Amino acid sequence: MQYFWTRFTSSEEHPDRGLRNGLRALRSRNYRLFFVGQSVSLIGLWIQRVALGWLVYRITLSPLSLGFVDFIGQFPIFCLTLFTGIWLDRMDLRRLLIVTQWLAVAQALVLAALTLSGAITYRQIVFLSAFLGIVNAFDMPARQAFVIHLVNRKEDLGNAIALNSSLFNGARLIGPSIAGIAIAAVGEGVCFLVNGISFLGTIVALRAIRTKPLERVEKKRTGMSAVLEGIRYAAGNRPIRALLLLLTLISLAGLPYLVILPVFARDVLGGGPMTLGYLMACSGIGALGGTFFLASRRSAIGLRKVIAYATMIFGVALSLFSISGTPWLSFPLIAIAGFGMVLTVSSCNTLLQTLVDDRMRGRVMSLYVMSLIGTGPLGSLMAGTAARFAGAPVTFFVGGLVCAAAGWKFAGKIRRNR
Repeated sequence: MQYFWTRFTSSEEHPDRGLRNGLRALRSRNYRLFFVGQSVSLIGLWIQRVALGWLVYRITLSPLSLGFVDFIGQFPIFCLTLFTGIWLDRMDLRRLLIVTQWLAVAQALVLAALTLSGAITYRQIVFLSAFLGIVNAFDMPARQAFVIHLVNRKEDLGNAIALNSSLFNGARLIGPSIAGIAIAAVGEGVCFLVNGISFLGTIVALRAIRTKPLERVEKKRTGMSAVLEGIRYAAGNRPIRALLLLLTLISLAGLPYLVILPVFARDVLGGGPMTLGYLMACSGIGALGGTFFLASRRSAIGLRKVIAYATMIFGVALSLFSISGTPWLSFPLIAIAGFGMVLTVSSCNTLLQTLVDDRMRGRVMSLYVMSLIGTGPLGSLMAGTAARFAGAPVTFFVGGLVCAAAGWKFAGKIRRNR
């Protein structure tokens, strides 16, 4: 097996092309370990995400409550990531990620115990979601900044980011399908238990990874001074600034569709947990296609056009999904939306990682997480409120139009700056 693996990954004897080119980041031992470890835990993560959304809506029957849980789970990311970025530039990222994984295990097991015992309440869900949000404020930017230290060649970074995204969306394909069946068969509590156990895969992989000690640069700046330095750096770089602004707008207007899907599945399509699972799985299929497309690219050249067109595809598909009304039309449309969404987000990630200086990587990737995830709470709260008063279809339709317009505007900037 080692012989065939060496033959498959040897760049000296076999030029990159086709599938081999799409998997080139797996040549790096550390990245292989990270990739395999995450393949287990991300499935569990998506199982919990679907189960939690269904549990909240089953308890409350309120789109606003559904949006608030997502808001409180992501609000700490918005508040803390600017400061965590300073620490990330100075900390051992591998050790930090091991700690955050164990904290995520604890959250999932407590949620499972309360649900299986029948004692779970909406307030407890809100508290546990807030706790996980605090953990993710450290975990998410650390993951983004850690990837570049896992590949042996910097030119493989874009491929590693694309493979990470393919793994995430492959899990989104598998996880919701399992969750839909499991919720109907054994309830939400078992889903939370499975998620808690699944984190062990990432923990084992992180313990096996060996990276060189990182050189720390500019240790003099601390606290708010370092935060402002990172903000000035991002604001003063036009490409980085444009990418962060685009991600913020998409997070506010488009990405909350994942939070409102339980409302759409139950009230618009007249389905149950299985319908929700199918919708999430179809979105994952489209997203997986987007990551394969990105992984096949050899460099970051031309990604600005990809971002512009992918954003427009995402917005148009989301608006059409809102007026589809039937499952067999909704499934392919949500798949197209997933394709455009992940292609936009992953391409932005690749360009940012390529453009940023190493000394600012932790802070800029914290801004990336804040733009994409941290602003999500406000978007989820807005979407939940809009769905309550105007309905889920109108919320989806308007959000899609906003994203399509943002993609069109971004394309116009590319033409003017050519």
